[in-house]
Amino acid sequence: MEPNPVPWALPNHVYIIAEIGINHNGSLDLAKDLIREAHSAGCDAVKFQKRNPDVCVGDAQKGVLRETPWGTMTYLDYKRRIEFGRRQYDEIDSFCRQLGIAWSASAWDMDSQEFLSSYERPFNKVASAMLTDLDFLRMVAAEGLFTYVSTGMSTLDEISSAVEIFSSHETPFELMHSVSTYPAESEHLNLATIITLRELFQVSVGYSGHEASVSPSIVAVAFGASSIERHITLDRSMWGTDQSASLEPAGLRQLVGAIRKLPVEVGDGQKRFLDEEKSVAAKLRRSP
Repeated sequence: MEPNPVPWALPNHVYIIAEIGINHNGSLDLAKDLIREAHSAGCDAVKFQKRNPDVCVGDAQKGVLRETPWGTMTYLDYKRRIEFGRRQYDEIDSFCRQLGIAWSASAWDMDSQEFLSSYERPFNKVASAMLTDLDFLRMVAAEGLFTYVSTGMSTLDEISSAVEIFSSHETPFELMHSVSTYPAESEHLNLATIITLRELFQVSVGYSGHEASVSPSIVAVAFGASSIERHITLDRSMWGTDQSASLEPAGLRQLVGAIRKLPVEVGDGQKRFLDEEKSVAAKLRRSP
């Protein structure tokens, strides 16, 4: 009997999502530059974040003053300043179609989910911050669209509640292991959780990373992650809360290239004496 030391099968194609999020800083031109970089690197999709600031910003934060590249303004005005509306998303939708790359966005409130549902997207995305909002989860699940569910800041019981909602709606979904610190420290990544979630809930599991390096996402795929989501930026020194936890274009290309090769490099775990090795053996081994 031949042993099979590979305890999980690597997917033939890992779905790679370039998370633009709010790294566009309210600039449609910058958003298009990031879409181009994601497409050039070979990503499958780009993703944004959609909010209704009047709903998402807490009352205690709305009037807090903040220094921004556009001057001093309240936190609420800052969030309004960087938020894309119908005109920008119409342009993003058209631009992505022309370029040949999929797009979606994670909604942070029900108004935003309703807004996004008017567009034809390949998937929904539940951000870690929304995982415990069960009414929101039911709204997303009711749409019936394939959904990625991030699990940062969550307990197994909370994840189980989300799984039950999507399962009861018979909506296809995938969990994503995530650690919600920006950037995430290496000792906090706990990538083996990918295996734990897959075995516990018997579903596909991806990885949404917030670290500044490339290697953890590659390890995640080696652990069987079927999707990878990474924040992207043109320059990590740019202004914005998520820039430092993002990959620059060179890092993104390196990541995508490594992930695409990984299933071939890992193989099936069966030990073989390759034909290509036989001529080398003839040179290096003494005859018996």
